[in-house]
Amino acid sequence: MNETATMRAISQDRLGGPEVLQEVHLPIPRPGPSEVLVRVHAAGLNPTDWKHRALPLFLGEPPFVLGWDLSGVVEAVGLGVTLYQPGDEVFGMLPYPYGVGSLAEYVTAPARALAHKPASVDHVQAAALPLAALTAWQALVDTAGIESGQRVLIHAAAGGVGHLAVQIAKERGAYVIGTASAEKHDFVRGLGADEVIDYRTTDFAEAVRDLDVVLDTQGGETRIRSLRTLRPGGLLVSLRPDGTEGLAEAAEAAGVAAKPLLVEADHAGMNAIADLVRRDKLRASVEATFPLDQTAKAHALGDTGHVTGKLVVTVHESASL
Repeated sequence: MNETATMRAISQDRLGGPEVLQEVHLPIPRPGPSEVLVRVHAAGLNPTDWKHRALPLFLGEPPFVLGWDLSGVVEAVGLGVTLYQPGDEVFGMLPYPYGVGSLAEYVTAPARALAHKPASVDHVQAAALPLAALTAWQALVDTAGIESGQRVLIHAAAGGVGHLAVQIAKERGAYVIGTASAEKHDFVRGLGADEVIDYRTTDFAEAVRDLDVVLDTQGGETRIRSLRTLRPGGLLVSLRPDGTEGLAEAAEAAGVAAKPLLVEADHAGMNAIADLVRRDKLRASVEATFPLDQTAKAHALGDTGHVTGKLVVTVHESASL
């Protein structure tokens, strides 16, 4: 590849609203040792994208190219890579939080942050999965170790992480209760949830008891009230590590446990997710797709906080079958 070749990417030079996102041309990166260069076909978006766009979080001040989720084709491999060769279709999550950059035509990634894309799904579907599915898998399976027959409460069950968590918990044999607005109840039941609670009209903390696991996607007061729903010895896994001061003490006082979780790049987890996809046990619901040059519109929709499932940016043609 020509060392002076450039690619399109979506960057920003200041923090702010969707309007700060601009298409730029950057040099195509080269894969280092243990890395692969991926020609990105589609890039999934997550709430952490719009938060990092607007606030000085893990990445600090711009300029930077956002995007953690990707699905595409291996263009080149770096020294020592044995898992892939040029032409392989792969999907995965760039190492969170500092390995961003999938909102571009090409990106380098650690080889073991990726997995072979299942042939049964297109790049849009594959790109919608990694960060959200890994979060759900690491929370429910790796951290909580959910088992058949256990009772699990999943907050925001129609959201990006939530709707995948429902499917993963059901595949593990759990009894799943989800919270969602009334208009999304049929969607959540269609994912396999056994019960759905309308958080606008019903106090979930009074409606459910004796839970083994709570997946907290909300933080704040919802997180604290969720402790009351757990059986003695139960576990709350919080996906909002911010504002967790006093959480361990509150959990101990309630006779339960609480663990904040931040998603990690995970080759074994990605292979487990790929296996679920191949067995038709896991599928992302994609509310909308946007071409790369309309990424700002995707962020504006994400800012509303009412996305069902996921949003995906299509980068190269042939993102879908």
